[in-house]
Amino acid sequence: MTLGPDGREGHAGRVMDNGEWLAGRFEEHRTHLRAVAYRMLGSLAEADDAVQDAWERVNRAGADDVDNLKAWLTTVVARVCLNALRSRNTHPEEPLDAYIPDPIVSLPAGPDPEEEVLLADSVGLALQIVIDTLGPAERVAFVLHDMFHLSFDEVAVMVGRSPEATRQLASRARRRIKGAEVHTPERDLARQRAVVDAFFAAGRAGDFEALVALLDPDVLARADLGPGRPGAPRVIRGAEAVARQARLGANAAAVIHPVLVNGAAGVVITLDGQPLALMGFTVAEGKIVEVDVIADPDRISRLAASVLAALDPQPGIDHDRS
Repeated sequence: MTLGPDGREGHAGRVMDNGEWLAGRFEEHRTHLRAVAYRMLGSLAEADDAVQDAWERVNRAGADDVDNLKAWLTTVVARVCLNALRSRNTHPEEPLDAYIPDPIVSLPAGPDPEEEVLLADSVGLALQIVIDTLGPAERVAFVLHDMFHLSFDEVAVMVGRSPEATRQLASRARRRIKGAEVHTPERDLARQRAVVDAFFAAGRAGDFEALVALLDPDVLARADLGPGRPGAPRVIRGAEAVARQARLGANAAAVIHPVLVNGAAGVVITLDGQPLALMGFTVAEGKIVEVDVIADPDRISRLAASVLAALDPQPGIDHDRS
């Protein structure tokens, strides 16, 4: 603290105290802000960048006249994300046949508190995939209103529309999501895991009929192979087609590690200790309705770093094998 000649706190001390106070309050809300950014952008790295950008803006502007700091910080992050989404549309990256947004990968015991915040109001990876197809304004309206409960008046300011037009954006987003048939997953995680375990057992055994029986007739499988990996089909629909691919892809030397993928049953598959695939499953009414596969080792290493670090490296352990 800087004191003036009269022993009172000087201007520099007040500025420092205000800056420290604002930094502390921002850190209190960082997990919430990261969750907002993740839902909008579908990328953990981009979400972290958006939150950092928001902090730099907030730090420059100060918050002296702000009544509801959390709501204000949410709007700042949302504007940063909206700019990022619009930039994506202006400068699109090379399209992938089946891009899968970053999932939250957790140990089977469950997500940690920060991961729980990221997963709040989610019905799984399938919803995030559909959100990723929405236009920037639709996405902002849906995420902020339906998932984070901001009013349409608040969201309207961000997207530059009237509250009624913003309401229509969110309504259109809901229709898109409903039209994409996002399934509500089985709530009982043990039942999800039993179906997934049976799927891998049938694949190991080459039991085509058992595989088909575990799959919904209209099951959808997406495979995000990463850049520069042409060849295998990236999107497959239908029980028989998915079962054939599962039987062909079974590898007796690979090791299956159960994980949670966006709070649902999933696996990380390693081969010779290196990541091979990350798979998330949507199970509904005892059937697998969606399979999402990331097969880019570098991306898996980043997304599942904490899980991979926790895997038992000791030889002789009886792991499940694919």
